[in-house]
Amino acid sequence: MENYFPKNFMWGGSISANQAEGAWNEDGKGISVADLAKFQPNETDYHKQWLVTRADIKSGVQTHDTTFYPKRHGNDFYHHYEEDIEKFAEMGFKTLRLSIAWSRIFPKGDEEKPNKSGIAFYNNVFKTLKKYNIEPLVTLSHYEMPLNLVLKYGGWYNRKLIKFFLNYSKNVFTEYKQYVKYWITFNEIDSIFRHPFTTAGIIEEDYPPQKLEEVIYQALHHQFIASALSTKMLKEIIPNGQMGCMITRSLDYPETCNPDDVLLAQKLNRNNYLYSDVQARGKYPSYIFNEWQKKNINVDMEKDDLDILQNNTVDFISFSYYMSLVSSINDNNKEKVGGNFITGIKNKYLKTSDWGWQIDPKGFRIALIGLYDRYQMPLWCVENGLGAKDTVNEDGSINDEYRINYLKKHIEQMNLAIRDGVKLIGYTPWGCIDLVSADTSQMSKRYGFIYVDLDDYGNGTYSRKNKKSFYWYKNVISSNGEQL
Repeated sequence: MENYFPKNFMWGGSISANQAEGAWNEDGKGISVADLAKFQPNETDYHKQWLVTRADIKSGVQTHDTTFYPKRHGNDFYHHYEEDIEKFAEMGFKTLRLSIAWSRIFPKGDEEKPNKSGIAFYNNVFKTLKKYNIEPLVTLSHYEMPLNLVLKYGGWYNRKLIKFFLNYSKNVFTEYKQYVKYWITFNEIDSIFRHPFTTAGIIEEDYPPQKLEEVIYQALHHQFIASALSTKMLKEIIPNGQMGCMITRSLDYPETCNPDDVLLAQKLNRNNYLYSDVQARGKYPSYIFNEWQKKNINVDMEKDDLDILQNNTVDFISFSYYMSLVSSINDNNKEKVGGNFITGIKNKYLKTSDWGWQIDPKGFRIALIGLYDRYQMPLWCVENGLGAKDTVNEDGSINDEYRINYLKKHIEQMNLAIRDGVKLIGYTPWGCIDLVSADTSQMSKRYGFIYVDLDDYGNGTYSRKNKKSFYWYKNVISSNGEQL
């Protein structure tokens, strides 16, 4: 296959603070919503994995447990970042997507001045990345808002959070402007409906069911305004800075050519585009106002809000892609797949991962073309990967051929999408080093090229070991995608 990757293509990997750093209560860091995420070994219900009640918050705050709150220890990137970045450099990374823990910079979220120890930590991380010529791509908010902003203000439902977020943004832009050019505001901003507490600090039990949807839309609007104003601020502080939005690209196929199935799939895909529409086009799609009116949903907007959105659009669209889904108007008694993430009808043409996610490389290409055709704006795939159970052999090797096969097929389709005219900045597979899973809080759901000796209950040495995929990906990068 002919190679279409541009010479300056940004190959790399992706991690997040809440899943990797650990050190949840060290050096002045405040408690975040991620520090309340529990590992529930026998829970298979998706919603319950993410649901956090006030009782959960109370018990979580009172305990220092890290066994069943594994995001408190992560893979201990906080103490291993130099070793880890050296390994990323050995693979040839051009870029590393990572996030800043808001509660490490502002422990309570509403302080005027930042935590100096938090500022110093990321300075050291960025200096190390610069040492190896690895360009950081930094997410400002990745599922780890300070818990105090939930308990004191009610999360993003309260417009005051815009002010706090902008103060946080201003401080990190100013502190790291010599190191960081590429930024993302909110990770998977669309996840606010899937897990309102983790994404926006909304405690579901605080609102009657008929009110909850309105609360979520209101919180989302505040995040949109915060994203736009943060983008404006970036341009003032870092003139050559680039800001991206980030969505989950959950591609839906109709089960049949029945027009009703096609309309349903179109509706679901359209709903997915809502989040990038607002941040990339600078306006809400017209249908959403009709939907709000139909449901009697009132979203309060200040008089300049729509102008703020219109005048401060992002520079690129970043997204995660893991799987595709199938939808039907007649889905009763049909086999469902999708694990704890998003569920749909099983696609008989696709295989699934260990956690039930449908593996669809061609869907990746479809998603890329669809996004680019809609926005005509540079794209960046910042998450893609295979969560799987890895086995360490007696000789210490880890033969993760299944991961290589998954990534190889997705990179092939990415190459073809570029041939088809898509402008793609880079590719940063998710969990380039094993970390705690976002949805199930497991370590055994591994994505990385680098194995971390740690089990689901926090037992292990935290030692790092290269998998077979480590050397494969190193070759992919050095050949700029030529050798797969």
